[in-house]
Amino acid sequence: MTKTCRALCLLFGCLPMLSIAQSLPAPAAEPWAPVQMFVGQWKGTATGQSGEGLVVRQYEFTLNQRFIYEKNTTNYPPQEKNKKGEVHDHVSYISYDKVRKLLVMRQFHVEGFVNQYALNKEASTTTRLVFDSENFENFSNKWKARETYDLLGADEFTETFELAPPDKPFQVYSKNHFKRVAK
Repeated sequence: MTKTCRALCLLFGCLPMLSIAQSLPAPAAEPWAPVQMFVGQWKGTATGQSGEGLVVRQYEFTLNQRFIYEKNTTNYPPQEKNKKGEVHDHVSYISYDKVRKLLVMRQFHVEGFVNQYALNKEASTTTRLVFDSENFENFSNKWKARETYDLLGADEFTETFELAPPDKPFQVYSKNHFKRVAK
């Protein structure tokens, strides 16, 4: 068999596979892509209603890579704005809702609040992620909350937490500035 004949046989033999591949749906975009960069350990500063403090946070995949787990501790020392100081702890789970094709974040706070947020795709970009509240546990669902993450690079981001009382606009409650400590 000549080289030309072999090449033609190979080409014609592959055509059915090419048409099958073209008819398959495109693979879904990686659902974790928007939040993948958070995986690791972070330290930063906190400012807001509770005063100024230091914050440590860790994100990691858990439960067979199906969720991202976040652990956060913010220490506010005694200060003019917060005479006694405080330690604020919360944990979060980020999941991918396959039905809605949407990232969902559930935060469990030391005060007993559970906030559920969904990624606002319209307000988010490659460098800004906006999570809007869907509901609260142990808090009024007439309120709204928003978590905005501004990605400043591969190893730095800010997080702005806003609250909106019923029929009022959002107001900044706190802002954290993080730098990566370890991946």
